[in-house]
Amino acid sequence: MSWKATVLTLYPEMFPGPLGVSLAGKALDAGTWACETVQIREFGIGRHRTVDDTPSGGGPGMVMRADVLAATIDAASPEDDPRPRLVMTPRGRPLTQERVRELSAGPGVVVLCGRFEGIDERVIAARGLEEVSIGDFILSGGEVGALVLLDACVRLLPGVMGAEHSGHDESFEAGLLEYPQYTRPQTFEGVEIPGVLTSGDHGAVEKWRRARSLEDTRERRPDLLDGIDPGKGGD
Repeated sequence: MSWKATVLTLYPEMFPGPLGVSLAGKALDAGTWACETVQIREFGIGRHRTVDDTPSGGGPGMVMRADVLAATIDAASPEDDPRPRLVMTPRGRPLTQERVRELSAGPGVVVLCGRFEGIDERVIAARGLEEVSIGDFILSGGEVGALVLLDACVRLLPGVMGAEHSGHDESFEAGLLEYPQYTRPQTFEGVEIPGVLTSGDHGAVEKWRRARSLEDTRERRPDLLDGIDPGKGGD
């Protein structure tokens, strides 16, 4: 059974988008995963299929209605659907590689893409939605965030990346940023590949990579070092 993503959106034409090309696209064509969209407006209210209304308490913009979204979710994901229900929002918990691995190991995801000023808080609790953020910034809607989440998950599905260990030796997999990468030519604009990487000494290579991961993480993302033993196999 393939890993299945169901995206609830006002703009279904945005999917699969970039996920329809490269490795994800090949896996989609091969049936390794599936991507379906549900048009939220089909569950809108009245002749104009209204999906939003003015915010309670006043303020700018519009808020997506709880009744419309609940009907959309219920149609796309019945009670016996084992897939987690996610909603992309800057108010959510930051997406981590650990959570991506958990999601990719499951049967798939149902992703709600918000628009406007947000969605009615009541539907989040009523339908058990997990709020997910891809960063501390604001997008026009949840669709781009959903594409990011799906790409992160799909690439970890068995067979998608090809090499068995491609997804394990990367940034965040061990709690650190990945070490720098090099390839030919040996010299580029006067800068040589670090000699240890061409020494043939695998132990020395691993030690160098660990040390560089720690160094770069300490400089760029010191927040990731909480709970990491900086002396373990490193500098």
